[in-house]
Amino acid sequence: MIGTIIHLIITVFAVMNPIGNIPIFVSLTDGYSLEDRRKTAKKATIVSFIILTVFLVLGHFIFSVFGITIHSFRIAGGILIFGIAYNLLHAKQSRAQSPRTKEKAEAMEKEDVSVTPLALPIMAGPGTIATVMASTASHSPINLLSVLIGYTVVLIATFLLFYFSTSIITRVGQTGLNVVTRLMGLVLAVVAIQMIADGVKGLFPHLG
Repeated sequence: MIGTIIHLIITVFAVMNPIGNIPIFVSLTDGYSLEDRRKTAKKATIVSFIILTVFLVLGHFIFSVFGITIHSFRIAGGILIFGIAYNLLHAKQSRAQSPRTKEKAEAMEKEDVSVTPLALPIMAGPGTIATVMASTASHSPINLLSVLIGYTVVLIATFLLFYFSTSIITRVGQTGLNVVTRLMGLVLAVVAIQMIADGVKGLFPHLG
């Protein structure tokens, strides 16, 4: 159980890339008071938790409705996550995990950016959802609890990073954030390849 939790924490943290998303958070909350900025971070974290928990609980139901196997989902999720990793290795934001220019412009005009684009797609985006669902190999209470603890820890860490975002970006700078982003991309690329390999092995057991 502990191994599963640690693995998921590392994977989700790399996919969500909260450190690399600090500049986006600061940009989206530009003009907010410190108190409002922190309230936004808190609400975005709660909404992200709800989104991921819904997919965690209903994951197997969704699979059965659409006739999807966990192995095929792992392959698809691995490909998606590898695309995110590729962008992170080049210190770029993934299109799947980041708001588009039009969405970002619309969000800047709204008073509340906590749900869109912060919670979705920045925090609980397609890559994060795919990781959570692909981690539910079994629907046992222990497995679900492990996954729940894993992404909850990452969401708490993300909240703290956003909470202290102004101080962090001042001290670390964009260069430091880019270095961390590239490291996360490397870790994520390895995880994506392993996820694809596990999916292929599950679909074609004779290859193993």
